[in-house]
Amino acid sequence: MFKKTILITLAILTILSSMLQAQGFGRGRGANNRTDFCSSCIQMPKQDVSEHEKAALIYMREEEKLARDVYLTLFEKWNFVIFKNIANSEDRHTNAVKQLLDKYEIEDPVQNDEVGVFTNVELKQLYDNLIAKGETSLLDAFIVGATIEDVDIFDLNERIEVTDNDDIKCVFNNLKQGSEKHMRSFVRQIERNGGTYEAQYISQEELDEILSVESGGRRGQGNRRRW
Repeated sequence: MFKKTILITLAILTILSSMLQAQGFGRGRGANNRTDFCSSCIQMPKQDVSEHEKAALIYMREEEKLARDVYLTLFEKWNFVIFKNIANSEDRHTNAVKQLLDKYEIEDPVQNDEVGVFTNVELKQLYDNLIAKGETSLLDAFIVGATIEDVDIFDLNERIEVTDNDDIKCVFNNLKQGSEKHMRSFVRQIERNGGTYEAQYISQEELDEILSVESGGRRGQGNRRRW
């Protein structure tokens, strides 16, 4: 009887362990999320890639890396967890674009994945400027975060417009949704610290629309923001 009870217990534990691993536990949810991010988009059939689409992928690969690198640096400076969490998300973003580059055999501009290293000279300059501002104060660091998401949404809007490939457009739309979520997080912190943020790249109307979305995906009432 005792032996039978042990066998039943072991069987139940094995089933529970399998269920947890399937949901992303055990090895860490981050690992599975990193692997599965945009996977359904990337698995779409290959299509002919235009020069505009190639350029868009090359640029967005480094722009998403820029966001990651800035947030990692600001986390080291301020030790505020939002920067670490969003940096992890941006790491998944830049890796999603990398998978598309590999899929279409396009040379990866990120030859050195170290923080602050970029092939694109303009992005390198932008990185330096953002770090200089973000290290001034914690409020400025949050404003830098919102600014990065602002320009990221603007650039994705432009590139989605010139993209015909279903897989590329799918990934870019997912990146945009992520940036909108990050924007809401940074604006929340800005307001909690007594600041305000106004759109610098996208229109103020688009920013207001982004901020009106509640965390559960529903629209807020008027200008009231719920976090």
